[in-house]
Amino acid sequence: MEVKIKLIDENAKIPKYAHDSDAGFDFYASETKSILPGGFEKIKTGVCLEIPDGYHVEVRSRSGLAAKSGVFVLNSPGTIDPDYIGECSIILCNMGRERFLVKSGDRIAQGVLMLHYHADFEEVNELKVTERGEGGFGHTGI
Repeated sequence: MEVKIKLIDENAKIPKYAHDSDAGFDFYASETKSILPGGFEKIKTGVCLEIPDGYHVEVRSRSGLAAKSGVFVLNSPGTIDPDYIGECSIILCNMGRERFLVKSGDRIAQGVLMLHYHADFEEVNELKVTERGEGGFGHTGI
C-alpha cells in the first residue's frame, strides 16, 4: 500500500518498520522537548502523510517507552484521517517520576495503517435482547 509522505522539517525522518513482520511503523520526533512528570506535550514529527481513501493511521504508544519511562500517547489510539494532510504531531504524556527528554530523532510512537468502513445508522425504538443487556463497566466481575 503506497502512502505518500512530505518532510517539512530538516530534522524529519521517514517513518519505518523495524521488522518486515511489524504491524506498526515508527514515528520519530523532529524536535527536542522536555515533558515534566504528570505533564504532556505535543511533539512534532516534521512529516505529512497522504493516506489513501478508505484508510486511516492509528497512532499508538510504544511499549518500550511506556514500560521504561511511563511515557505514552495521551489520546491513544489517535487517528489520522485520509483528508488530513498537515503535520503529524504526537501528544506524549509522562506519568513517570522523572522529567522525560524527547530528542530529535527519537522513536516516539507507532502508526498502523488501517482499513475503515462507514456505518449507516438506522434509528429504531428497540434493540435486540442479549444475555448481557445493559450491563456495562465491571459487569462480568473481572
